[in-house]
Amino acid sequence: MAETPAQATAKRKPRRTVEGVVTVANKTPKTIKVAVEYLTQHPKYGKTLRRLTKYTAHDEKGEARVGDRVQLMECRPISKTKVWRLVRVVEAAPRD
Repeated sequence: MAETPAQATAKRKPRRTVEGVVTVANKTPKTIKVAVEYLTQHPKYGKTLRRLTKYTAHDEKGEARVGDRVQLMECRPISKTKVWRLVRVVEAAPRD
């Protein structure tokens, strides 16, 4: 029995989302680079360390600018490096 699109999406797990700051937004069309900061503990000494991961994301409308805080969602591969897409701009950076 074939599933309808509504039934197929009902079974899907919630996709992973992250929030970070846009570092590059004007070099390639529809692409942004986002730096996501997270905290982790050192395996031996237990000190809390601040780490940074840079993601390449798809920005279809070109609404994100450098310095904006944005939310990304994991998606199907769009290109070799792009597997994230822009969900929304959480906080816009101040404009001159």
